[in-house]
Amino acid sequence: MTKLKFLLPFVALCALVLLIVGCTEEVEVEKIVEVEKIVEVEKEVKSVELKVPVAFGTHLPSLGDGILYISERLEAISGGSLKMTVYEPGKLVAPNEILDAVSTGKTNAGYATAGYWVGKLPAAPLFSAVPFGPDAAEYLAWLYYDDGMDLYQQMYDDAGYNVHVLLAAIIPPETSGWFAEPIESTSDLDGLRMRFFGLGAVVMQKFGVQTSLLPGGEIFAALEKGAIDATEFSLPVVDQRLGFHKLVKHNYYPGWHQQATTFELLINKDVWNGMTDQQRMILEVISKASVADSFAHGEALEGPEIKKNVSEYGVINHYWSEEMLAAYKNAWLEVVEEQKADPFFAKVWEDFSAFDEEYKYWSSIGYLPRPAAPE
Repeated sequence: MTKLKFLLPFVALCALVLLIVGCTEEVEVEKIVEVEKIVEVEKEVKSVELKVPVAFGTHLPSLGDGILYISERLEAISGGSLKMTVYEPGKLVAPNEILDAVSTGKTNAGYATAGYWVGKLPAAPLFSAVPFGPDAAEYLAWLYYDDGMDLYQQMYDDAGYNVHVLLAAIIPPETSGWFAEPIESTSDLDGLRMRFFGLGAVVMQKFGVQTSLLPGGEIFAALEKGAIDATEFSLPVVDQRLGFHKLVKHNYYPGWHQQATTFELLINKDVWNGMTDQQRMILEVISKASVADSFAHGEALEGPEIKKNVSEYGVINHYWSEEMLAAYKNAWLEVVEEQKADPFFAKVWEDFSAFDEEYKYWSSIGYLPRPAAPE
């Protein structure tokens, strides 16, 4: 019994030593495993260069240079794991081929506006610009905090396009037309040949307008040669850069057809899925920052350019009469009913309309009326 009393502390000490040694070895093993994991992760993080053909020249303020906000910052923000090279319209891929090129992997990314795909995807214009539709505030609310972006991605997925879509820019209202002569009634539109975008073009066709969707760089020449009689394109500052005021002097507002216009960064889905969570998050965050910047940039530029159009270039600004706006809106509602023959268009329209009804409780009382322009 006495020997046992002396042995017990010794046995306990040995057990403690063994436990400490075992724990130490276990800790060392865990450390080795963690280091191996870190090394493995570092091996998996590969630098990705996005080669981005664009639909609009980057020399065009707000409309075209939104993608530069991303490309000029992406490498620094990502620590070099992401890079972006921008290709001007037609240099790598034609603007109207960007969606197919990204989907097939001909290029791994592209920058455009969804309205260009109306011939392939009837609902696409609902994600770029909606006649008599949302301004930028409501559009972003629906896209980011309701079902908009989910439906946007679903549109591409359901149609078999291998792309991931990010909202990359949004711009303020556009002008709704440059004409050689004043437009006093809908009868003045009948027979005009006019460049027009998206679903607004379908509205104009209701009044006998022959519409075409020319790229921005071809519009001036078409006006000059008489291939078209009138045009709409973009913001006052952009239209001025393209020189429309040299050929046609009657510029109409408001931009009933495009109260806000969005732009998309399309990334090949295989490339997107091959990125790390961090790389994807960086692209999501920088794209949102670009959306804010593009809108602020567009808003800041327009006033001085409209003033210059009048004072230096002899442009006559017109605001559509209540009768003309009512005619456009009634025609638009007809177009909606026709377009709803496409099930996905109907689904998106129903979703947005439900959001819009709720939003009106806020927008109808939350904002002051717009101030009149100075004399």
